[in-house]
Amino acid sequence: MKPVTKKTILTFLFSGLIYGGLSAGFDYSDGVAFSFWKFIFKFSFFGFLMALMFQYNVKKENKVSNDNK
Repeated sequence: MKPVTKKTILTFLFSGLIYGGLSAGFDYSDGVAFSFWKFIFKFSFFGFLMALMFQYNVKKENKVSNDNK
């Protein structure tokens, strides 16, 4: 597995877990019951968006560095 792929997967997991956990924490502080499906949706949706942004930034940086050579 390429290092970029590993970093993309880690970005997906960490960013999704942090966002899902924080939103669940805010719901808990507001007195709303924990919803597993809501957590999974927020985790996967936000993690996927962050992974896409990470991939875009890596490709953009590689293109810029190759253009400067």
